[in-house]
Amino acid sequence: MTDLETRVAPSGSAPTWRRAAPALLGYAAVRALGLLALAGWSAARDKSAYTLLTARWDALWYTRVAELGYGYEVRLPNGDIHSNLAFFPLLPWLERLGHALTPLSYADAGFVVSLLSSLAAAWGIFAVADHLYGRRAGVCAVLLWAVLPVGIVQSMAYSESLFTALAAWSLYAVLTGRWVAAGTLALLAGLTRPVGLAVVAAVWTAAVVSLVRDARAPGVAPSGGARSAAAPSGARPAERAPVASPGPPPAGAPIWPRALGMLLAPLGAAGYVLWVGHRTGLGPLGYLDVQAGWRNGFDGGYAFARFVADKFTSFPSALAGVALVVGVALLPWLYVVCVRQRQPLSLLVYAGVVTGLALCASSYFGSKPRLLLPAFPLLLPLALALARARPRRSALVLAGAAVVSALYGAFWLNGSGPP
Repeated sequence: MTDLETRVAPSGSAPTWRRAAPALLGYAAVRALGLLALAGWSAARDKSAYTLLTARWDALWYTRVAELGYGYEVRLPNGDIHSNLAFFPLLPWLERLGHALTPLSYADAGFVVSLLSSLAAAWGIFAVADHLYGRRAGVCAVLLWAVLPVGIVQSMAYSESLFTALAAWSLYAVLTGRWVAAGTLALLAGLTRPVGLAVVAAVWTAAVVSLVRDARAPGVAPSGGARSAAAPSGARPAERAPVASPGPPPAGAPIWPRALGMLLAPLGAAGYVLWVGHRTGLGPLGYLDVQAGWRNGFDGGYAFARFVADKFTSFPSALAGVALVVGVALLPWLYVVCVRQRQPLSLLVYAGVVTGLALCASSYFGSKPRLLLPAFPLLLPLALALARARPRRSALVLAGAAVVSALYGAFWLNGSGPP
């Protein structure tokens, strides 16, 4: 593989349910296997699998916000202050809405939102991969996302699935030149998690690059990125052309959709951060003080490096240290492959920001794997490789990974779990 490729196709419409069905059915099967493994493992340990999914760790904080609103905090003996203002509001709003419209409890509503969001995320990932590389690569990308070791989080009453769904569809909107939709989805992503800034950065970067290209080459239709209405001159319908752009619209397209998309994109994250600063009286950056109360911050990865280095001070923890080093090294390697294979710039910016924030934050180290769940563009080179392999070999690899993921997820939630 040298360059990733994009199909020349007649339409930029979202993939239909029928086209996405194999990916969604495969995703549902993987998640069902994970839930069955969790149920069996939990029953053997006399625990409730449903409680682990809906009423532990951050899920409790989200349901408390949904039920009582903001203002709750816990003061720890060491002086740390855990405030529920650290949790962005879109998931609690949806939990409150689900509780108001149905007999579901807040926790039940959160679980339903998570399940529906995970399917929407799978469809969005398929849409992006299918748009760039074809249906088989789209199916493989979705299944790879499903079989990640911490994939069980996708079925928890957490915000990862909701955020990934909004991010994936926003990126798809960018690739197909739907700027207002991209900005609106980025706004909602910014109301879901702090890393919503990654979606904002992707939308802004793609829009600015497209505007610069319009200014430099007026009247010349750019190639690459969004689907073209017709194949290049002399190209056969099935021919593929390399991706070389973030998906700019045709030359002469109106500027206002891009400008409006750029205006909408940061409003969610900025609005919530400014509201927290006003509510706490700590100024525009008061949200950073709230996060500091949870010992969350950005130190460039220093604390994480020390954590990994400490693993090598004894045995057998050194084995865990080796696994961490290999896992962390895999991420920049995948990103370099994405760059060399010329992924659209919007995807590269998004994946880079998500990965950088996850690795360079001083947050609890056990949470880093789930913080990387939204970085699905890193899986696209692997998805393309699986799509090009023999179907039986790809099926065996994915089936084996699904079993390992299911068992690890059950073990993990019955142990330390995702903080």
